[in-house]
Amino acid sequence: MIILHADSNHPHLIQKLEQAGHQNIEAYNQSKEEILKNQHLFDGIVIRSRFNIDKEFLDAAPNLKFIGRVGAGLESIDVDTAEKRGIALFSAPEGNRNAVGEHTLGMLLSLLNKLNKADREVRQGLWHREANRGIEMEGKTVGIVGYGNMGRSFAKKLRGFDVEVVCYDIKEDVGDEYATQMDLDEFKQKVDIVSLHTPWTPQTDKMVNTDFIRGFRKPFWFLNTARGNSVVTKDLVSALIEGKILGACLDVLEYEKASFETLFSEKKIPVPLQELMFLENVILTPHIAGWTVESHQKLADTIASKIIERFGKGNFFPDERI
Repeated sequence: MIILHADSNHPHLIQKLEQAGHQNIEAYNQSKEEILKNQHLFDGIVIRSRFNIDKEFLDAAPNLKFIGRVGAGLESIDVDTAEKRGIALFSAPEGNRNAVGEHTLGMLLSLLNKLNKADREVRQGLWHREANRGIEMEGKTVGIVGYGNMGRSFAKKLRGFDVEVVCYDIKEDVGDEYATQMDLDEFKQKVDIVSLHTPWTPQTDKMVNTDFIRGFRKPFWFLNTARGNSVVTKDLVSALIEGKILGACLDVLEYEKASFETLFSEKKIPVPLQELMFLENVILTPHIAGWTVESHQKLADTIASKIIERFGKGNFFPDERI
């Protein structure tokens, strides 16, 4: 197999593929158009999120046998067209699920205990103890929306806390010893904390909006380490101001670029984002929940293993196309 790498990744990825006899083309600086011009040279492509693999790309690459995305989801790929073409698709949610679970827990503890706010104040010479009185997790119900790799990882991290963990998922029978599955109506009646762990799909796009938020029986804390486009920011800001949402931890934002690498490239910051940034009961991080030293290697190892498992070892001979 000749494999083109559109994004740089941990060196283990290419090393493992080379050891298995596959040939690699490093095209980190090539544009999407340049890569397509040479599509006859490769059998598979490995990407992160630099550009989308859309129908136009797939139609122009008739020899493509697989696409590997070094990340948790496949939303940057036209999955329907790829599957119709018989192109194998690989992602690596196993590679960063632990990182996401730990990051989500860390953000929640920081929010409930006002750690970020207290830290800023002490650095400014302020010693406000009562204003920074925290809230304990004990006795709370933590609700997880989307109970796949990431949601389950977060649930496992909660085992050491005296909390009830419940989950909602469109798939049936995904509950386990870490979380009790329930329907959405019961979920909204019960939870104190909501953590979003869904992939981006047409069904989850703009899912967390005013109607969704108002359906909960009591005010709740909200966490999103999934996809920014699943939340309508202006509706979230309104709920925070009204007290319907008590606080929010956001690792992802609606206004991120498709590559997830930039957010402030535009000179004008959207008004809802400006408002969000001024709220003290909000913690923001730059899409790094799954971005750890360890996950960097795990993601690469996972994709390499899946490619080798599916396509086996190469022939160890140079290919005449290169």
